[in-house]
Amino acid sequence: MWIQNEDYQEEVVQRAIQGDNVIIWLPTGGGKTRAAVYVAKKHLQNNPGAKVAVLVNKVHLVDQHYKKEFNPHLGQDYRLVPISGECDQKDFFAYAVKDSDIVICTAQILENALANQEEGKHVELQEFTLLIFDECHHTHKEGVYNKIMNRYVEKKLKGEGQLPQILGLTASPGTGKARSIGGAVDHVLQICANLDSVIVSSKQFAHDLKKKVPRPMKRFDIVDKRPQDPFGDCLKFMMQLIHDFMAPASDITLREIGTQEYEADVVILEKKGVAQKNRLLAQCALHLRQYNDALLINDTVRMVDAFRVLEAFYSTKTSTAVDGTDFFLLGLFQENKRKLKKLAGNAQYENPKMEMLQGTLLKQFGQGDDSRGILFTKTRQSTHCLYDWVSNNANLQEAGIKAAILTGAGNGINYMTQNEQKDTIRNFRNGSLNLLISTSIAEEGLDIPECNLVVRYGLLTNEIAQQQASGRARAAGSVYSVIAPAQGPELVRERLNERLEDLTSMAISKVQEMDPQERLGEQSKDKKRSRFNGAGIQLLCRSCFVPVASGSDIKLIDNVHYVNVNPDFKCYYKVGGQVYLERTFQEWEPGRVICCAACSKEWGMEINYKKSALLPNLAIKNFAMDTPEGRTTVKKWKDIAFTVEEFNFNKYCKDKFPDMYD
Repeated sequence: MWIQNEDYQEEVVQRAIQGDNVIIWLPTGGGKTRAAVYVAKKHLQNNPGAKVAVLVNKVHLVDQHYKKEFNPHLGQDYRLVPISGECDQKDFFAYAVKDSDIVICTAQILENALANQEEGKHVELQEFTLLIFDECHHTHKEGVYNKIMNRYVEKKLKGEGQLPQILGLTASPGTGKARSIGGAVDHVLQICANLDSVIVSSKQFAHDLKKKVPRPMKRFDIVDKRPQDPFGDCLKFMMQLIHDFMAPASDITLREIGTQEYEADVVILEKKGVAQKNRLLAQCALHLRQYNDALLINDTVRMVDAFRVLEAFYSTKTSTAVDGTDFFLLGLFQENKRKLKKLAGNAQYENPKMEMLQGTLLKQFGQGDDSRGILFTKTRQSTHCLYDWVSNNANLQEAGIKAAILTGAGNGINYMTQNEQKDTIRNFRNGSLNLLISTSIAEEGLDIPECNLVVRYGLLTNEIAQQQASGRARAAGSVYSVIAPAQGPELVRERLNERLEDLTSMAISKVQEMDPQERLGEQSKDKKRSRFNGAGIQLLCRSCFVPVASGSDIKLIDNVHYVNVNPDFKCYYKVGGQVYLERTFQEWEPGRVICCAACSKEWGMEINYKKSALLPNLAIKNFAMDTPEGRTTVKKWKDIAFTVEEFNFNKYCKDKFPDMYD
């Protein structure tokens, strides 16, 4: 099939067609993926026996790239296969690669295959002749793109065979938090070095690109300060009582209540309580974070939304109280619950941002039936609050607004399934819906039709996210609205992002002007190393501090599941309800929720591995660790400071069923 390109697309692909490692920098809506399809086609035509891997960083992009771009243009002449964690082919990845010309997959699947030495699952980088990295600005630090490229660079330095050509795609590499041209240049150079590539953009046809991808009219919708906030004042009073209650145990100065900085402080305070084995401090900090979240919700959406969040949190605490600290915290909420509920229902004190948002939506959707918009907000929680508000707002319903939520995929109550995401985007595309209420999921990568309204509501994000969100408003006469209080942090950040966007462009220009050797100069990469042996680490319940396991008890299954293989561990936990997931897995299936036997803190879930091994799969965020350097906590397993060995299934079976193996 003939691939029709714009002149600026033809311009940016030239070096890639010649075989150079290249990062293509085009704005959202500029046709980066179509350019990649063209490069892939030329590469396959010019290199008999060539093999292409298209790598994406999100599962839903596998299907999207396959159906919308690569298969329509290349499927007639070449063998294509899309592979994600949702399909069985990932378990025989090597065979799928062998039988295909183009593989479209999540980067993690390729990384797993590079690491897995089992026949039928292992591949080598040299089996590919072209690697395409979608949204390649994620190639940094511990990201999976960077892990793959670390393997690439290591093989290149050792001279290990013919390596694949690299093609990166990005709407913006950003500045990497740099605020100076020198720092921004260093960041762009680092991305280039990580991908062993040069960065190219349209120069000759830049004017045509601007016409093809017009910038929306930007509007700052400034909100007046709330004249009175008795609901928020009541929350702050309750928080002060908690401060007084824990005062003898805390010597940390907390910043202003109701801010992100305060939330960061109480997170540190909770970790300190865990490290000091001080349950009073840890639990008070945990509850203060909930109250602070309620204040932030009250500042973002409605009072009733904030009240509902607190009510839901405390509804789970009555049956799990174990000491005086729990009874104090639970009693404090119960004593003030009626007052908070009454205040939340008083329209006199409602959030003025809601009125501004209503006016912004009505102004755009009142222009005709074909209006289409995206309302970006910070959290999944706020998407649900805003959807409830839109659905029950008579003025917005009269204007014909048909809204839906779009958030990231997952298994939690506020997550969406992959199928729900696809259905929502399809309904938005065909006009059944005309307003998406979304987290950052809709900023990057998703094939969403042109909008004439993009609203940034209560968001503090970087310049990359701002550019991507702005790029969604591509229809003629489109508006990009920022709803924020005067001199508020959202407004300040938005102005800063405008300067950083310009700084990114300047940095890229400077990098493009550099001598090739200077541009791709080698840069050292820090390797994170485990400092301790697992036997020297003790795991404790994060809530009650009961020691429950040794680090050496933990084993890693399929590079995903961290399980405790010590049979004695079972006496430390109790099981709850069965876990149900939308999709099934070949090697394992979920079991029941597991909780601390002493305090009911949820730890994770059981998994039934290969229908033979029922093992507790643990979330490390629910534990504290005693290490040779003191007590500590981490959010993710990748941040632990001890070595975890691979799970040996055969050894496990021999130990558990010795009679069968004699």
